[in-house]
Amino acid sequence: MGPEIIVPIGAFAMIVAIVCLPFYFRSRERREMQRTLRVAIEKGQPVPPEVIEAMSRSVKTPPTRLRDLRTGVIWLAVGIGIAGATYFGDFIHGGNDFDGFGFACIPVVIGVAFIVLSFFNPNKEERVQDGSRALGGA
Repeated sequence: MGPEIIVPIGAFAMIVAIVCLPFYFRSRERREMQRTLRVAIEKGQPVPPEVIEAMSRSVKTPPTRLRDLRTGVIWLAVGIGIAGATYFGDFIHGGNDFDGFGFACIPVVIGVAFIVLSFFNPNKEERVQDGSRALGGA
């Protein structure tokens, strides 16, 4: 086994580790928290509100319009950045292939989809009032 096979295997192993290990450690932490909570309930001890809050903190809330819009704008900006880098990179180096535009279309389409979804999302996020208005200022 030479380096021509070990390097790609290592690259894919790193991707799998980066994606899978956080899920594994998070589930292990939740299992330990639930086990501790179960033992405390069986012994008749009161459950502190901090423990319940810590367990419910990782529960995902439904996506809101504002979150969809922000996500869409970020994806759109990434796609435009890739397209701009492709255009100016090929323009400066004299190439006329512009191969990166196809790659840039992926985040652009994802961003447009999120922006369109933000208009159809029924979940509204509560607005945070300006600090001066909340304190009674003008």
